[in-house]
Amino acid sequence: MANLKDIKKRITSVKNTRQITRAMKMVAAAKLRRAQDAVLAARPYAYRVYSLLISLASDDSASHPLLEVREEKKAKLVILAGDRGLCGSFNVNIFKEAQRVIAAKKAEGVELSVEVIGKKARDFFAKKITIDEYHEGLLAKPGYNEVTAVADKIIEDYQQENLDAVYLIYNEFKSAIQQDVVTEKLLPIPMDHLPNGVQALLAKESENSVGYKFEPDRETILMQIVPRHFRMQMFRAVLESVASEHGSRMSSMENATNNASDMIDALSLEYNKARQAAITTELMEIIGGVEAMK
Repeated sequence: MANLKDIKKRITSVKNTRQITRAMKMVAAAKLRRAQDAVLAARPYAYRVYSLLISLASDDSASHPLLEVREEKKAKLVILAGDRGLCGSFNVNIFKEAQRVIAAKKAEGVELSVEVIGKKARDFFAKKITIDEYHEGLLAKPGYNEVTAVADKIIEDYQQENLDAVYLIYNEFKSAIQQDVVTEKLLPIPMDHLPNGVQALLAKESENSVGYKFEPDRETILMQIVPRHFRMQMFRAVLESVASEHGSRMSSMENATNNASDMIDALSLEYNKARQAAITTELMEIIGGVEAMK
């Protein structure tokens, strides 16, 4: 049976760990509320811009370089993970999906360049593949201007035909306990397989027979809307990923706290049993001594 002193040390150690995980859960919960508010505020605008783009592009006379579909010879994969760990399977799921996409594109003979956002993605892929670019500091405090700078560089490469397609892998926020890994084709901007929010807007407009009159002309508006849409989708994905990371970390720390409590209960029971056994042994020795003296 384990030594009483050793069991007591273990109980103290697990209690200290439980305090840390409980504090981390509270911090993650506070950050999650702010991140969730940001996501819910960004989605309606992002979906509205997308639905407007669909309406503009429905006219065959309207065109834009970012809508141009080319044979996919050179593609870019943007991997969006987290800066820190202790968030369950949040990063691992991204890495698995990214490796699957990379292998699939190589099998198709596509020349693939990789950009990563998040320190964990950089650390994981640095020894496996050549990273084209690493964007540092975007996740600590996500800002539209900072994400726009990344998006504009990708837009420039696509317009100069240095790229034929752009894919983004990120965690889409569903709830504090559910985050779905999404591989989204950003360029050329897809006109089908639309997000549910965009489909709902288009269905509503169709039911209400909404007709748009464009001023100035459709082509001029399209030239402004398309890059704005791309920037907004990138920014929304960053917000989704940040909220997903906080939600995953909160859930992981809650599970860790509960597991620590269970371990403390089990160790306390073991401690009490060992203490009872030690007392019984001492009593038996005293009784035995008394009997020997008779």
